[in-house]
Amino acid sequence: MDYLSALVPPVVMAVFFIGLIVTIVKTQGGANKSKEDAVVDAALARADGARQVSRDSEA
Repeated sequence: MDYLSALVPPVVMAVFFIGLIVTIVKTQGGANKSKEDAVVDAALARADGARQVSRDSEA
């Protein structure tokens, strides 16, 4: 029975890891992809704008 108790944790972790990967792959794209991309683009633009303002105020 020692072999069984040694194999259970890696098998359980492998099953959860595969489930995580499947979930990540399934949630990529889809109907919300353009909305998510727009949110990321807006955040990047806001961060870039703040960086330029701070750089201009230093000069």
